[in-house]
Order: sequence, then C-alpha cells, then structure tokens
Amino acid sequence: MLAHPTHERLIALGLAGMAKAFEEQRRSPDIAALSFEERLGLMVDREAAERDTKRLATRLKFAALRQNAVIEDVDLRTPRGVDRALFQKLVAGDWIDRAEGLLITGPTGVGKSWIACALGHKACRDGKSVLYHRVPRLFDALALARGDGRYLRLLKTLARVQLLISDDWVPSALTETQQRDLLEILEDRHQRASTVVTGQVPVEQWHEIIGNPTLADAILDRLVHNAHRLPLTGESIRKLSAKKRLLDADAKA
Repeated sequence: MLAHPTHERLIALGLAGMAKAFEEQRRSPDIAALSFEERLGLMVDREAAERDTKRLATRLKFAALRQNAVIEDVDLRTPRGVDRALFQKLVAGDWIDRAEGLLITGPTGVGKSWIACALGHKACRDGKSVLYHRVPRLFDALALARGDGRYLRLLKTLARVQLLISDDWVPSALTETQQRDLLEILEDRHQRASTVVTGQVPVEQWHEIIGNPTLADAILDRLVHNAHRLPLTGESIRKLSAKKRLLDADAKA
C-alpha cells in the first residue's frame, strides 16, 4: 500500500500516534461504520497514549532503577512484616505530593531495594520524576563531580527530582566530607521533595554510624521526623528461592 499524503503529513507534524491510527483505519473494512467524530476521537486517543508511553519511557530511563520491579509483583504473602495498610498508602503516592520520606529497613535479602524500586516505578507511572542511587556510589559520584566542577550541578539534579531513592544507606561510618554531602542533599530536599532510604542498619543506630554528633543531628532531623517507616523482617527471599529451586530439582530427579 502506497503511503497516503495525510499519513506523511501527520508524521511530519510529529503526530506518530495519529499516523499509526490513521493507517489502521485505512486497513479496517469496518471503519466506515463509525462517524467522523468517532474516527477522529480514536486517532486523538492513540496519539495521547503514544505520548504517555514515550514520557514514561523517558522518566524510567532517567530514574535508572536498579530493579525491574512493579507494584503489582510485590508479594505481600511472604512473611516479612509488611504493614499492608501503610503499603497501600505508599502505593497511592500522596506522600510524595506532601514531600514526605520513607525509611525501609531490614536484613539483607528481604526485598528493601525491590519495594523501593517498585514504588519508584509507580511514581514514574504517576508522572513524577524519580532518581535512584546506591549511596556508596553516590558518594563516589559526588567526589568526582567536586573534582571536575560538576558538584553544584549534581546537587541541583538531586534537589529537583520529586522522589530520590537512596539505596544501601549508611552501611559504615562516614567521612566528614560524606556527612556534609548528605546534609547538603537533605537540606535541599527537606519539605520540598520525597526521599526513600533503604538500609540494613536500624534507624536507631544511624546517629552513631554517621559519626559527628552535630552533623548527625542535622542530617537525621531533616530525614527521620517527616518520614514513614517500613521495617522488614524475615529470612532472605533469595535464600528461600534457592531452597525452593533445590527442592523442585530434587523432586524431579
């Protein structure tokens, strides 16, 4: 089938969704049963859907989520102490609009990063800007940026996103530079944007690990008091999955 001039014009105008819908309508023998308004409405709906898909893809690419996780795949049946009522509120996303934080803690393997990334993915679907960082690598990135003149630009990027996911938070004692970096990030975001923190260490021990009492007070004051807490418990999901695979293999043998 030769390209139709209208199809070419729609492409030239950047209306790829409408162009696809137009071609589909040309190939459909039943389309004549629809009115002009109905056919045009279908084309407009297709264009809107295409644009929404592209915007979501752009937000997900920028977010760089570590896990390919979605809310629908979070298994709340696994015993790990998830407060279901709180989790449903987190999924709704109103806490991000209110610039509230979220602290997800628990032993290794219980799904802290998975849940954080699933909430990040949902925020992207809701049209919010999201950015994921593992804290140790974020400190490295800040150190490099300080050396080549990009430090303020990176801080501005971290301040602008509506949801910042800080994974593997404070695994060990921080240097004074790292403490000040954290304070700068949290000061910029305090009561302006939401921050998710995941870590194995209980919140009650963060003050001691941060080190400098004065900086620790300032950091935690901006992070803890306006944050929801989601403490997870139980055995490592990766360990449980490995056991299940071995049992399944033994059963087939």
